[in-house]
Amino acid sequence: MSNQYYLVSQLPGFSVGDDKAVPITYEYYYDLCSRFLSKKEMKILDGLSLEPPLEDSKTGSTFVDNWNYKEKSLRLALAQIRALRMKKKFSAGNESIAPDAVQAARTASGMDSPLAAEQYLNQYRLSVIESMRPTDGFSLDAVFSYGLKLRLASRMKKFDEAKGLASYKKIYNRILEDQ
Repeated sequence: MSNQYYLVSQLPGFSVGDDKAVPITYEYYYDLCSRFLSKKEMKILDGLSLEPPLEDSKTGSTFVDNWNYKEKSLRLALAQIRALRMKKKFSAGNESIAPDAVQAARTASGMDSPLAAEQYLNQYRLSVIESMRPTDGFSLDAVFSYGLKLRLASRMKKFDEAKGLASYKKIYNRILEDQ
């Protein structure tokens, strides 16, 4: 536990929504964590992702398990909505989907701009991370929360409206050609 105090105190604060660059890379964060966390804790960190695995598996962290559930719920809800629009069958199987994820997917799918929808979904993801963030800022879950927030912020900084629109049109036209 005392190692986490040293670790967290070295992590710079940042805001996801501002135009400033993210203060550190995920690689730097990971390297820093490897100096202070145990092998077991690093194994959990290795599984920390914005794209959780499809199969349910316990990570050893309730925080990470809850994040994986919420993100998986969002992805399943988006897949269901896309399938309905394309008049295709989709089954989430035995998976339960979080109601707030369904609402976020519905709201995003109703937006005209793919960029606006993605920005909305990223804000939803950020709110999920913030709502699950532990009150103890030096806990292991706080370290994981920081990592997810860093990954999300880094991803959001890569968005380029012109490139995204061109890519969207290319993919959309390819889909229309396949039908």
